[in-house]
Amino acid sequence: MINLKKFIRDIPDFPKKGIIFKDITPLIGDPKAFKTVINNLVKKYQGKKIDKILCVEARGFIFASALSYKLGVGIIPVRKPGKLPFKTVKETYELEYGTDTLEMHIDAIKKGDRVLIIDDLLATGGTVQACTRFVQKMGGKVAGIGFVIELGFLHGRDKLKGFDIYSIINF
Repeated sequence: MINLKKFIRDIPDFPKKGIIFKDITPLIGDPKAFKTVINNLVKKYQGKKIDKILCVEARGFIFASALSYKLGVGIIPVRKPGKLPFKTVKETYELEYGTDTLEMHIDAIKKGDRVLIIDDLLATGGTVQACTRFVQKMGGKVAGIGFVIELGFLHGRDKLKGFDIYSIINF
């Protein structure tokens, strides 16, 4: 496998001072690197009886779209409030300094659906923890949680205990 870390660009002080943002645009802009990521996810999740892939805007959409095509399953988009056109369910979660809210269409998950959650990055885990609650509230089962990047030093896995978590690149 090619060294995918070299395709992740550090952007200091974005979106605010003190944060080092992990920019994936060099990775998705390089066809070999992007293909390597998608093939890695396909290898991990092929044959796992997945019904749908839940993904969080916006970068999660990129990876989930290609993966859903390869696995032959649908996508459940999770977005910020007011962005989805149909009736939604909401999930509010804790941030380091406050709260945030996500929405999903009310009919996106059927009882018994096996749902894979895909996002670009695991940091503190709050966003994906909210996604696991969406799946469980709607009667689905979290079939796994996959990330392109994990910032292990932020201990996001601690909020996701009991789930099968997979990350391709670790910092």
